[in-house]
Amino acid sequence: MDSPLLIGAALVLFVLAFARTEFALYVMVFSMLLSPEITASAGGLAERRDVTVRTEDFVLLVVGFSWFAKTAVNKELGLVAKTPLNRPIIAYVAVNLMATLLGYLMGSVQTAAGYFYVLKYIEYFVVYFMVVNNLRDRAHAWRLLTAALLTAAIVSVIGLTQIPSGERVSAPFEGESGEPNTLGGYLLFMMAIAGGIALEATRLVIRTRFVALLGLMAVPFAFTLSRASYLGVIPAFLALLAVTTRRRALIAIALVVVVCSPLLLVVAPPSVVNRVLYTFEPEANQPTVRLGKVGLDPSTSARILSFKQAFAGWLERPIFGWGVTGFGFMDAQYARVLVETGIVGFLTFVWLLWSVLKAARAAYLRLVDPLDRGLVMGFIAGTFGLLAHAIGSNTFIVIRIMEPFWLVAGIVVMLPVFVDDETRAPAHPLATAAAAHAVR
Repeated sequence: MDSPLLIGAALVLFVLAFARTEFALYVMVFSMLLSPEITASAGGLAERRDVTVRTEDFVLLVVGFSWFAKTAVNKELGLVAKTPLNRPIIAYVAVNLMATLLGYLMGSVQTAAGYFYVLKYIEYFVVYFMVVNNLRDRAHAWRLLTAALLTAAIVSVIGLTQIPSGERVSAPFEGESGEPNTLGGYLLFMMAIAGGIALEATRLVIRTRFVALLGLMAVPFAFTLSRASYLGVIPAFLALLAVTTRRRALIAIALVVVVCSPLLLVVAPPSVVNRVLYTFEPEANQPTVRLGKVGLDPSTSARILSFKQAFAGWLERPIFGWGVTGFGFMDAQYARVLVETGIVGFLTFVWLLWSVLKAARAAYLRLVDPLDRGLVMGFIAGTFGLLAHAIGSNTFIVIRIMEPFWLVAGIVVMLPVFVDDETRAPAHPLATAAAAHAVR
């Protein structure tokens, strides 16, 4: 994209975001999965990967600056709302910065790559704070969620068009080499949201719509052939079963079918079945991890070996680790956090995720509306699904998974606040007068 055009677009978006923040939020939501690449470096900044700048990075940067400018002009708006997640978020960012600084001083982080990655982490949290600072009421929250679900539907339709090619389905605008694992994690999370709402909905028409959306997402999800995403389905189901107060028998039956039924292997597309069975097919002259007499494929073996390497590296620097990008690339979230930020960073990461689940659970207990409860229940299930997905992927640092995740996290945290505000709201004067007259 030409620089003058980019600057002009930035100025227009800045003015629109300054004048109408809600418009900027919608642009941000649709850009999360439907944004093309702007530039990509030839050599890559870190981890032998190209550095890609997407439209959502550009949008979020401009929207963030417009929000800062707006709060500077209107002091009553406040820069950061007080939420249960503020302290763990700040602590997590601080630990990553500290670990990376120490890694740079000790020579393990040799370029600006570490700080670039930490800035990307901060970008996800900016999404969260933009949501909690700008949502006005419950209706506004649901309009924003509807935009996110519509984006998921569009992405799923695009995914359907990729299936006839025979290649693994990936998200739109992923360049020449897509990231099916990323799309799988994203769809896993959004399917949990749709499933939670469908389970709790009391109106048949609403339930039907969300079941249809769930079915639409499930097809491209299957054809991502992402085993980490398949693994996440089981804890997501279990979380729904544990939290919901409705249709537990239906969830239990579906879980048994997914986990135990041989029929699933008959119904599933051959590519899906082959992908699952490939897990137990070692290759000659490739790293192989064996579980008893069963050998694992090179990809699964490499992930298990990366855990061993990360543990050995952590023992050398156990407190703050090697710094972000300081230990080399590994596609396993927990191993990466441990070796890059040490035990301090790992415990802070656990604290952050625990705080997210704790806040969601508190919201579920306080909410009354079935759709609100379904959304929160789906968010909890989706989080557990991503926790499993993170065993074989860097789930919690992938932009196309984390931006939707923190968007919904902001909505979940704010829904109980809106309910409390409605409860405390003073009655209309005419209603108060009528009540007084009735007492007399």
